[in-house]
Amino acid sequence: MAPSGPGGVRRRCRRVLYWIPVVFISLLLGWSYYAYAIQLCIVSMENIGEQVVCLMAYHLLFAMFVWSYWKTIFTLPMNPSKEFHLSYAEKELLEREPRGEAHQEVLRRAAKDLPIYTRTMSGAIRYCDRCRLIKPDRCHHCSVCDKCILKMDHHCPWVNNCVGFSNYKFFLLFLAYSLLYCLFIAATDLQYFIRFWTNGLPDTQAKFHIMFLFFAAAMFSVSLSSLFGYHCWLVSKNKSTLEAFRNPVFRHGTDKNGFSLGFSKNMRQVFGDEKKYWLLPIFSSPENHQFPAKPLRESQSHLLTDSQTWTENSSNSGRCKAGMSNPALTMENET
Repeated sequence: MAPSGPGGVRRRCRRVLYWIPVVFISLLLGWSYYAYAIQLCIVSMENIGEQVVCLMAYHLLFAMFVWSYWKTIFTLPMNPSKEFHLSYAEKELLEREPRGEAHQEVLRRAAKDLPIYTRTMSGAIRYCDRCRLIKPDRCHHCSVCDKCILKMDHHCPWVNNCVGFSNYKFFLLFLAYSLLYCLFIAATDLQYFIRFWTNGLPDTQAKFHIMFLFFAAAMFSVSLSSLFGYHCWLVSKNKSTLEAFRNPVFRHGTDKNGFSLGFSKNMRQVFGDEKKYWLLPIFSSPENHQFPAKPLRESQSHLLTDSQTWTENSSNSGRCKAGMSNPALTMENET
């Protein structure tokens, strides 16, 4: 086997370093369990009823926090399907053509049967030179993962993963349950924190854990509440973080609300149609849901020309049909 060389060693080192934030959160979570369940509930609380209620509620939030965090980390980002990759002949033709109108003409021919409505700022077809594919709408290339990610929101170092089409619901639930976890700890720890602070309780080993636990929970509650509120706003508008900073560009210009389908449908895009599963970090979209006939809301239909409207009929080409049946292209339901 040939040696991997310095480049391969550096890549492996970077992969290890990327896990440091995840290890930090895991260690902090493990310590918080010991500080709350053992030092606060078992050692410091004297009322048995209070102990039981706090431990039951705590373990429920702890389980949901860990479950959603795990799913966010280990759910693989979804990449564009093979229909968006150029054929060998198209790649050869693209390499021979210089950058410019001829280059774009090759891409336009390759994209004519694909459900693509967004463009670059200059009006060109969105193409990834690294992945050698035509980018689907809302797809972006992640420099950390070195892949194109469907509906990429951002690359989160705290989960060492891209947040996008496949795990955005899990990420939102991770933010929600981590916020509830911190708020619950801060609320139930407050009276003991005050008693230790005013020397109302004996100076034991539990004092350090209870005091630091309150500070950590309160601090994380503030940061998580702002982050969770921001992503709730994004969901209500059907935007990603990238689209909030740069409005999507269509054939007829930019439109900051170009993907909004209304509050109810925007919610279902992320959480699915089955409301009973919304609060659980599991996939909650139909498995065989077809690509919608109108991916944009009705008021945005003027952005599309008749020849570009994505419809489900027998006149579609083979590539079009394959794209419609691919669940990776589903826009009505995210997960």
